[in-house]
Amino acid sequence: MPVKRIKEVIIMKESIHKYFQIGTIQWMSHPPNQYELLDSIKTIASDDFFDAIEITQIKEDGQREKVKKLLEQSHMKICYGAQPRLLSTGLNPNDLEEDGRLKAEAALIEAVDEAEYLGARGIAFLSGKWDEKGRKQAYSQLLKTTRAVCEYAAKKNMQVNLEVFDYDMDKAALIGPAPYAARFAADMRMVCNNFGLLVDLSHFPTTYETSKFVIQTLRPYITHLHLGNAVVKPGAEAYGDMHPRFGFSDSANDTMELVDFFRVLKEEGFFNAEKPYVLSMEVKPWGEEDADIILANTKRVINRAWALLPD
Repeated sequence: MPVKRIKEVIIMKESIHKYFQIGTIQWMSHPPNQYELLDSIKTIASDDFFDAIEITQIKEDGQREKVKKLLEQSHMKICYGAQPRLLSTGLNPNDLEEDGRLKAEAALIEAVDEAEYLGARGIAFLSGKWDEKGRKQAYSQLLKTTRAVCEYAAKKNMQVNLEVFDYDMDKAALIGPAPYAARFAADMRMVCNNFGLLVDLSHFPTTYETSKFVIQTLRPYITHLHLGNAVVKPGAEAYGDMHPRFGFSDSANDTMELVDFFRVLKEEGFFNAEKPYVLSMEVKPWGEEDADIILANTKRVINRAWALLPD
């Protein structure tokens, strides 16, 4: 009798791009002291792995106009990070001195305008440093700044995202850890519905928290996602909030940590094909490393972690 051949049925996993707009933080992927801005944006925009790009302040008018034209051609989601505006100047949105707070507020409002011009529908920023004695007052100052920026952004139908950072390791920012970030977000949502939180896998080790704890704690408020790596071993190379590549010596995150991150996001309902969240890689070359190889490294880790994610 003839042997019946049974055809193998291979079930293909759905693409990560169905559920997330995969992006990268331009100034991290191509550090400005090593890579020319227009070349960097053209490289990223020409790579169809990326659905989104995060950019920051462009001080020169002519260059800003050229960037705008490149981005208009890309069909990418444009996001704007105002973090460098604060970190590079020392401006503090929770400054206990009102003059200092107002300067930070003005810088963030300028960021909203620049973001709008470049095609972004929101901005992200971070809280400033704090000290234990003035924590309650700093919290009130941050609420004041954030509300002013949110109210300004709302007039343009734009979003404002606060990124959750470490509180005692590197940036020593007022917000997080996650429970404190949740409290702040709840207070903000009472008055501004265009406010949300940006959480970053690379920051979870720096706040001594896990993906499950952070995502579950902040679930109602998360509007934007980052992924990356960190070294939290004291004295080790790239210690702190340095965003080294996956596979870096003594680092905390690699493929399996990213699998866990994806698993928690799936369980908590973040896989949204109709309105996908932006999920950007925040990874930068360390020392003399080549930025484009580090980009490829990160894409490989994302692809492998996604492939290992249980259906």
